[in-house]
Amino acid sequence: MKPNLDRVDDAVLALLYLTNFTEGKGELALARAWKGHDWDALDRLHKKCLISDPKKKAKSVVLSQEGRRLSEELFRRLFCE
Repeated sequence: MKPNLDRVDDAVLALLYLTNFTEGKGELALARAWKGHDWDALDRLHKKCLISDPKKKAKSVVLSQEGRRLSEELFRRLFCE
């Protein structure tokens, strides 16, 4: 069985919504999320410009504006009634 990697990426991005937090204040605030997910999926999300490079030493990644918006949308679609 071969998994649909786009669906896997959607699920990982939705799960990043669960662990996201805001760092900083005002216009300079960053949405960050803990990166305890599959490294290949995180790498693909980075290539899609949805998160910062997961290979850095930080334990979290920065979500782009689009990544932040899409993570919430996917979370609601996949996990909420």
